[in-house]
Amino acid sequence: MAFRSHYFNLCCFLVMIILFGSCSAQLSSYYYAKTCPKALYIIKTAVLGAVAKESRMGASLLRLHFHDCFVNGCDASVLLDDDDTSNFTGEKSAAPNANSLRGFEVIDSIKSKLETACPGVVSCADILAVAARDSVATLGGPTWTVELGRRDSTTASFSNANTDLASPLMNLDELISVFSKKGFTEKEMVALSGSHTTGKARCLLFRNRIYNETNIDSEFAKSIQSNCPSSGGGDNLSPLDDGSPVIFDNSYFKNLVNNKGLLHSDQALFNGGSMDSQVATYSENPITFYVDFANAMVKMGNLSVLTGTDGEIRTNCRKVN
Repeated sequence: MAFRSHYFNLCCFLVMIILFGSCSAQLSSYYYAKTCPKALYIIKTAVLGAVAKESRMGASLLRLHFHDCFVNGCDASVLLDDDDTSNFTGEKSAAPNANSLRGFEVIDSIKSKLETACPGVVSCADILAVAARDSVATLGGPTWTVELGRRDSTTASFSNANTDLASPLMNLDELISVFSKKGFTEKEMVALSGSHTTGKARCLLFRNRIYNETNIDSEFAKSIQSNCPSSGGGDNLSPLDDGSPVIFDNSYFKNLVNNKGLLHSDQALFNGGSMDSQVATYSENPITFYVDFANAMVKMGNLSVLTGTDGEIRTNCRKVN
């Protein structure tokens, strides 16, 4: 039996070398089972508390994971602060993120608790991935198994953060291109866009849509205009999903079918184009949306991850060790 066990482990080792380049280069849902067994509990408890304190925080933590993974992979580069002393400009100050991304303090708090429980073990990248999953589940959405073992980057890319993220002003073909460059199908793009079933957006991002675009329900436009004047008030917030502003459900797609998408890029998914049928499917079948969203999130969470000896495990998510 001992020989068989040794032989089996050797075979597994060789297979992993061939497939991944190193034995430690594969993510695993059990990655912290021995090194930090309470890691998932610590993250989940913190997310539950943060969302209970402010329901919008769930959407904010989900968005952090998106904006991390779409720029050079899921490596927590989005969490690095600018450093004037070393002339380092991170991703936080890039146009899609500046005065927009939030939730950093929640991640800091989770990291602090994990460093107390098991110093130098749990990566910031894994915290982002798990916090996103737990946020969706807390808001009533689906859950999924998060593969773990990501490591943190030692740099960030201001320029890529300005070019690789989808804009709320994009048309359908532009959205398809952005997601396709990251390996996503058009169907996966629509599913992931469903994350806009929760959270809020600033007036300056949808002002033109509610005053000048024609593929919008007139009563819906008027209701939003009351909190988003034609000039000024650019930071005023409106829910991305007017049907159920907080709950993670398929109401977002129902809105699109009724021309009640808040952002131009939202309504672009249902505007007489190739994605109309997929949007309609999700608007009628919440379980189908949940399954597809969860699968797409797993795929996104595996984008260009650092494993093995690449990167590091930051002790402070805001700066390299």
